[in-house]
Amino acid sequence: MARTEYFASDDPVILEDPAPPSRREREASARSARTRRRRRRTIAAVLVIVLLPVAWSYIGALRAPGTDSVSARSVEWLRDHHSARSVEWLRDHHFGGIVDRVESWWYSHNPPPVGGKPKGGIPAAPKPVPTVSTAAPANGSTPSIADGALPVPARVPTAAGTPLAGEGVWQPSGLTVGGKSAVYVTYVRPDAIHTSLLSGIVWLDPKLLRVKLVPGLVEPPRADKSWGARIPPDQRTNLVAAFNSAFRVQDSRGGYFENGRMLTPLRTGGATAVVRADGTMSVGTWGRDFTSTDGLVAARQNLDLIVDHGAVVPGLPKNSSGAWGATLNSRIYVWRSGVGVTANGAIVYVAGAGLSVESVADLLHRAGAVRAMELDINPEWVTCYIYERPNPSQPGVVTGNQILGSGQRNGNRYLEPGTRDFFAWFARS
Repeated sequence: MARTEYFASDDPVILEDPAPPSRREREASARSARTRRRRRRTIAAVLVIVLLPVAWSYIGALRAPGTDSVSARSVEWLRDHHSARSVEWLRDHHFGGIVDRVESWWYSHNPPPVGGKPKGGIPAAPKPVPTVSTAAPANGSTPSIADGALPVPARVPTAAGTPLAGEGVWQPSGLTVGGKSAVYVTYVRPDAIHTSLLSGIVWLDPKLLRVKLVPGLVEPPRADKSWGARIPPDQRTNLVAAFNSAFRVQDSRGGYFENGRMLTPLRTGGATAVVRADGTMSVGTWGRDFTSTDGLVAARQNLDLIVDHGAVVPGLPKNSSGAWGATLNSRIYVWRSGVGVTANGAIVYVAGAGLSVESVADLLHRAGAVRAMELDINPEWVTCYIYERPNPSQPGVVTGNQILGSGQRNGNRYLEPGTRDFFAWFARS
């Protein structure tokens, strides 16, 4: 049917109404609509089939045993799926790349504060407490373990210019051994820019202490779980300190050895923390400083050395080869930790917020490390505890005090089962 319309020109325009669709066109349209509905239902069914096991896995990761928080489990879940437990789960399910980009973006857009001073100044370390054993005989005929103690290290210089009162000064802490302090703690600003931040440094005397690498519920995979992924109650009487281990093995560019079993091959050239049969620990390069598992009870690798030959390794800021971490840019400022060995065999551990790989290396070098490696990163995983005894009559009842905590962990992290491995330190007897 035609109709007449008048527009501004006053000239009539005759418009034709569109012809109604034919039966064939209506049938084709209906078929197309049915096809779209079937396609949507198929896609929905496929998504349910695909995502149901993912959701089940994710829920299982969140409900798994251990002390890790839901946020940590989410992060771990995400890490496991290449995307802490969510992040770890994601990394395990091939979302790690997404997680890395999100983390790098977040930290790049939320840098640590510039300038200022630490609130409250330099904190006090947990006070030393007397040991329950290892005292020398009254007649002095048999040498005490404490007679072989290493000398107290020199004050740690700060990179932030004029030191604050107490900055870099070593404070005795933790359980004493034969009347001697086996652990010293100090606090230092990490650089001349982020001067309101403090990093904690712990010095441990292997002459007075023995160390054990305790596997977690998940990391390293297939490791010995005889200690139940925590420090058992019957091992706490002489417990002095504990701190975090390294990246997950699959992210470490390295391997893991324990008790005669090579669970993941050790990489030649990889930074390696070893625990010897005599309870001492050292850090070096596999294939150079350590060439055999003979005499070792554990070897844990993580990336490449960041301090070597008594100096910070060149190239840390660029990290062009990925030798110092692919999961998070080495220049990003975040909670980080590291461990090193001094020339006389003492162990130094560093941890703090707002650290790059280079600043971790610099702190370890300033603390006297001649060889050092990065350990774990991010606030959920970086923890170091000095243990106190609230009741001297119950030496096996201990409380963990963080030397410098992010607030995301309480003092029970290594006293209850957890997913990650860690280093526990005990008084020698």
